[in-house]
Amino acid sequence: MTLSCPDRPGIVNKVTGALLEVGANILESAQFGDPDTATFTLRTVFDCDASEDSISTVLDPIVAHLSAQVRLRPADYRPRVLIMVSRYEHCLLDLLYRHQNGELAIEIPLIVSNHTVAAPMAAHYGIPFEHVPVTPESKAEAERILMRRVEDLGIDLVVLARYMQVLSPEVCAALEGKAINIHHSFLPGFKGPRPYHQAHERGVKMIGATAHYVNTDLDEGPIIEQDVARVTHALSAEDMVRVGRDVERMVLSRAVRYHTEERVILIGDKTVVFS
Repeated sequence: MTLSCPDRPGIVNKVTGALLEVGANILESAQFGDPDTATFTLRTVFDCDASEDSISTVLDPIVAHLSAQVRLRPADYRPRVLIMVSRYEHCLLDLLYRHQNGELAIEIPLIVSNHTVAAPMAAHYGIPFEHVPVTPESKAEAERILMRRVEDLGIDLVVLARYMQVLSPEVCAALEGKAINIHHSFLPGFKGPRPYHQAHERGVKMIGATAHYVNTDLDEGPIIEQDVARVTHALSAEDMVRVGRDVERMVLSRAVRYHTEERVILIGDKTVVFS
């Protein structure tokens, strides 16, 4: 269960009391009160024989009293994730590997790409692949196809694993809080094309990557995860690309895991991540 609401005394007492009422045993719990927004957030994992409806019935009066937003789901639920990719396959490969070995408890019903480069990789892992070309003339139709797949396949999360197309404001709004992008820079940073080359030209000593939720402001969505790697003057731009791709893989996989394990709670333009 995750919960967010205006901060006030007694929230934990009320929530744990309700869970005790249905015989729940709390196995894991984390909480945070954000002083900037006076918002309280909570994530708890509990064991309970009562049905989800019974738990909701007990929680509903408390949710109303606290003006809270609550998500309740079985801990063993495997979210359905649609992955989008263009030509660079390193993030896709990492997600597929972690999915195969059980590090990511998700289902991947489809990979969508505006190129065919990733088709053999999808076939190797037994994941359906759909090529949806994107041109200025076909962009609207490509996005209609995407949203149909999201609806028809019951998709919980869309992951842009180096998908090099900008989604329209309408699609961003429809996928708010349900689409994660990996940005090949430590935001805010070197925007635009060839970020590692820009960083190399500036002689930076760190490069990084940022996983964030997609919104209508390009590369400005709420940040879920970031990491950096130290570099020196001895590295070429190509060396920086290699190091950067390693960081991108790790950052995106952590962000997907945090989201699909319900560890991320949005507060306006930022996130609380119970890692």
